Amino acid sequence: MSRRRLRAEERELWRKVAHSTTPLPGSLRRAKETPDPPAPRVQEREPMDLPKAFGIGANAPLPHGQITTPQPASRKPNMDKKTFGKMRRGKLVPEARIDLHGMTLDQAHPALTRFILTGYSRGFRLVLVITGKGQRGDPHDPMPRQRGVLKRQVPMWLKMAPLNTAVLDVSEAHTRHGGGGAYYVYLRKPGRG
Repeated sequence: MSRRRLRAEERELWRKVAHSTTPLPGSLRRAKETPDPPAPRVQEREPMDLPKAFGIGANAPLPHGQITTPQPASRKPNMDKKTFGKMRRGKLVPEARIDLHGMTLDQAHPALTRFILTGYSRGFRLVLVITGKGQRGDPHDPMPRQRGVLKRQVPMWLKMAPLNTAVLDVSEAHTRHGGGGAYYVYLRKPGRG
């Protein structure tokens, strides 16, 4: 309904109608001499696209449900560069392996600690720790969730005491040894700190 200004003859007609009526019983409002002034005209705006206005999804490089932790671009290895290159290309064969699939954090941490310290005491240099990539997320879940709790937690454990005394370097495994779901752990020589 558009609001327009009343013309003079329309105002006169309205006054006559207003004087000829009686207010309803209990009504607090009395008939006015003149009608209400027309409300200011408001321009109708186009509805705002809130996700676009707030930049939601503008910098979303990953499909729905995938969250990753940022990896350092390139880091200097703690070990011999030539050996590190062979290890990254999958040319070195791990001397032992542990599979942490299906374990909870409470089960995996002591198992990993035992495995690394035992391998270190036996003089192993390269071991493989299989964490898995984590369960697939539900594509219909409205809240994206992080995958692979063990995949994120294991490298942190390897950098903390008591394992940091035995571990020289940690690197993601080559695809032939598990790729993104496994880590190479290069151990120090026994007796060296």
